[in-house]
Amino acid sequence: MIAIGCDHGGFNHKQMIIKYFEENNIEFLDCGTFEPVSCDYPDIAEAVCNSILDGSCDRGILVCGTGIGMSIAANKIDGIRAAHCTDTYSARMSRQHNNAHILCLGERITGCDLALDIVKEFLAAEFLGDRHQKRVDKIMALEK
Repeated sequence: MIAIGCDHGGFNHKQMIIKYFEENNIEFLDCGTFEPVSCDYPDIAEAVCNSILDGSCDRGILVCGTGIGMSIAANKIDGIRAAHCTDTYSARMSRQHNNAHILCLGERITGCDLALDIVKEFLAAEFLGDRHQKRVDKIMALEK
């Protein structure tokens, strides 16, 4: 299952992504916000991250105006690897090489079609493990 969340700056992209999920029978958990009214993105990032950490979701998507705030907030939570991506190659590599849990997008900087292509790439890619695992382990050790 995919957790998805946004603040007011990412509301339209979140709705577009949810429509794609529904049309393609992709299970998701909507962590808010549920209306385009100003809210605090760290609260939404925390909810999506917690759904990954408790095992109820496998991956997550966070959307704000630029994707930067959500990425910073998500990466403050121990055990989470969030990647702010603005192209499909980065989205694929974030999964294949870094085993990212969460994709962060910026509605104000990434158009609808590209954002959806980035989501598709992120969801399709799988972690390659092997030599990349030791690097991910080193990343995670930085939290200690």
